[in-house]
Amino acid sequence: MKISIITVCYNSEKTIGNTLESIFNQSSKEIEHIIIDGLSTDNTLSIISKFPYKKKVISEVDKGIYDAMNKGIQIASGDIIGFLNSDDFYANNKVISKVAREFEKDPLLDACYADLIYVDQLNTSKTIRYMKSSKFKEGLFSKGWCPPHPTFFVRRSVYERLGKFDLNYLIASDVDLMMRFLEKYKVKSKYISEVWVKMRMGGTTNKNLKNIWLQNKEILHSLNKNNLSVNCLKFLIHKFISRTLQLFKRPS
Repeated sequence: MKISIITVCYNSEKTIGNTLESIFNQSSKEIEHIIIDGLSTDNTLSIISKFPYKKKVISEVDKGIYDAMNKGIQIASGDIIGFLNSDDFYANNKVISKVAREFEKDPLLDACYADLIYVDQLNTSKTIRYMKSSKFKEGLFSKGWCPPHPTFFVRRSVYERLGKFDLNYLIASDVDLMMRFLEKYKVKSKYISEVWVKMRMGGTTNKNLKNIWLQNKEILHSLNKNNLSVNCLKFLIHKFISRTLQLFKRPS
């Protein structure tokens, strides 16, 4: 079973090496790695070229991260599609083989996801926040719940059937897509209680209060668009409590 991993990057010379190394070291070799670069002006492309494994690289101006992700989906040929961006890396070298095993065990499985750890930008062995997920139940998105997107693997046929990222959302289109797949179309999913991805703090959605507010605003819009009932105050309270608790959780 071939798995396509899509990496979106732009001027990522400080972190792209960790991302590439974590893919190169995966025990599963049935990987198609697609890199969509936004025409970087630093050493990102030079670093990518030095890694000794086959990959598809597109470097051109795009309309933002979700446009780049859609480009990756469009050219992906794997049975399963996942995303690992240039601030992220896999927690161990067995992640992709575990993903393949889950889909091979259940031909009707459409998506699977796991847990994610936010780590310090400079010291990646230091855990800042543990994003512990859970089994999906209807109504969870209205409470501020969402799977960690870098751990979310989906059959390519689901994208072909249900569509890609909505470019009307600037920083919450990943949440909108997972909401659409899980809540609206009720694709069959499975939660794996393991840490699959480590993500550096300081990404687009959490780098400042303005972006955090914009993301929540877009998620509330997506909930209404997908005809999911939501109480704005309860949504924000649930999300605040959830994110606060993540600061104190640690992997077992």
